Amino acid sequence: MSEHLHSPPTIVVGIDGSRSAVDAALWAVDEADSRDIPLRLVYAIDPDAATGGGPQDCARDLAAAEIAVRYAFIAVESTDKPVKIEVEIVQKQPVRALREASRSAVMLCVGSTGFRHSQQGRIGSTAASVAATALCPVAVIRGHDPLQMTQRWIVAEVDEALADDGPLLHGLEEARLRGAPLRALLTWQSRYTDIHDDHAVSDGNRIAKAQLEHRLSMWKKRYPDLELRAATVHGTIANYLARYADSIQLLVVGHERAHGISELVGPPGSAALRDGRCSLLICESQTVL
Repeated sequence: MSEHLHSPPTIVVGIDGSRSAVDAALWAVDEADSRDIPLRLVYAIDPDAATGGGPQDCARDLAAAEIAVRYAFIAVESTDKPVKIEVEIVQKQPVRALREASRSAVMLCVGSTGFRHSQQGRIGSTAASVAATALCPVAVIRGHDPLQMTQRWIVAEVDEALADDGPLLHGLEEARLRGAPLRALLTWQSRYTDIHDDHAVSDGNRIAKAQLEHRLSMWKKRYPDLELRAATVHGTIANYLARYADSIQLLVVGHERAHGISELVGPPGSAALRDGRCSLLICESQTVL
């Protein structure tokens, strides 16, 4: 434990031999480059899923790990970004290994679906578990296409009480890093008994958006070069994703929001994301006075 607590900061990427993990590594390159810190590729050989207990079986598992890491290493090198790459292969259950790595990581990046979970729109169990338990911000990457980055939004969730600025701050930094427009999203629930009243919903959206615009005025002054807009939706994030997922490259949410994990990495979020390539960034809360 002390080794991780005193380790220098890195951007950690979980590697498992899947294309999704390589996409996560490629997405993470800019994170490491912008901070001038190493990119650490971590492969965990799961003892419970090993091919066997003999020397040849262990050698086979290690060879598979080395091939997977080498492939990701080459992919990162091909970006020609001046990023130092570190490699770590461990004999541990993947979720445990990545959670331990998150103790000293600035950010942990994983693919949305691992080698054994390739269904479109489905977030793998490892990614879901890591997102819920990691001790640093977690990026769950669903595809990586640098050519489309500036054409698709980054969306940052804003707390209804406007007290949690963590997701917005992370969203602002990601938008600046990736040259993308940012939408600050406020979700709200109707306080009226008739939730099917279109006029009540329209009025609620108008009021919520006006309040959010007022809040964002400070951030527009601090980030004058960014396209920052307010967005509101009656209901949940899943409702918003169902309509706009194909226009979003990254959704930033707070870790402590009750629906931030379960709704987005579980069945509702998977259904909303099925036809899009929207990645998730789950970050810590932070209040700005």
